[in-house]
Amino acid sequence: MPTTPRWLAPEERRAWLAYIDFSTLLSDHLNRQLRREAGVTHADYTLLAHLSSVPDQTLTMSELAERVRITRSRLTHAVTRLQQSGYVDRRDDHINRRNQLALLTPQGRELLERAAPGHVEAVRRAVFDALTPEQVRQFAEIGEVINTALQGADATEDDQEPPPWRRR
Repeated sequence: MPTTPRWLAPEERRAWLAYIDFSTLLSDHLNRQLRREAGVTHADYTLLAHLSSVPDQTLTMSELAERVRITRSRLTHAVTRLQQSGYVDRRDDHINRRNQLALLTPQGRELLERAAPGHVEAVRRAVFDALTPEQVRQFAEIGEVINTALQGADATEDDQEPPPWRRR
């Protein structure tokens, strides 16, 4: 039996459209900045940053896919491209032979160190300089609440496939 959709109220629609617009504009802005200043995409920078954030700068491909939230196929292509550029290396996991490891190379670390100041400044100018300290706090809280709700929805919806980065 069809149910009536719960249409967005005017203020909810305003918030949703603002999110769609700013997320698209911000993604494009950061991607162009990183391509111009470091020669990498924002997606590649994010992948390298995740590798740099762990103590041995090494993650299994599955762990990396989970962290960057992309399909394993897309991750394989990205890692292959970064490997060809010398920023990432890929090795078999000697502990679990079914896994492959992605590790940040010294050249990848150097790229991040060179790109990070400009990237952080672009993020600051585009986002944080436009907000008051109270809005920054609210922005963080809103993001955390939505992330928690989405993760809970993924865990409770039995009829739904797992997110792409968790599929085998």
